[in-house]
Amino acid sequence: MMRTSLTLFIFVLASVFYTATAQDYKVAVGVRLSNATPTLSNAITVKYHMNQRSALEGIISFGSRFGLGGLYEVHNMTTVQGLNWFYGGGVYVGFENEDTYLGPTGIIGLDYKFPNIPLNLSLDWKPELDFIPAINFVPDAFGFSARFTF
Repeated sequence: MMRTSLTLFIFVLASVFYTATAQDYKVAVGVRLSNATPTLSNAITVKYHMNQRSALEGIISFGSRFGLGGLYEVHNMTTVQGLNWFYGGGVYVGFENEDTYLGPTGIIGLDYKFPNIPLNLSLDWKPELDFIPAINFVPDAFGFSARFTF
């Protein structure tokens, strides 16, 4: 029930921001697959482009622990149409058993939007630094995202 409600909420939110362009996208909603070590691992991801270079990404993780994260990303074009590389940072909070995990996260990756179909694929590295419950660097945070674009 919670997953259905959450999925419906994300699609409604994404439809509010709907504005498509010929070669780019404004909003993308999908799944992120990652190893289980970081707080933000297997998740639902929503990316919202504020302009050609800046995007916000929200992540709701259902991996080894429940987590919420927000990232600000800077996108840079490459010579390949539809392919961008990006970097950025943000924060996350996670919950597992009676522990709370909190800290900053960075991100760097590649983002590809197929030209004729509403599909975006992304490959990234998103290391995390737990401040709470203890200082712990999580470097092995690689992920693959597939999103439906609006």
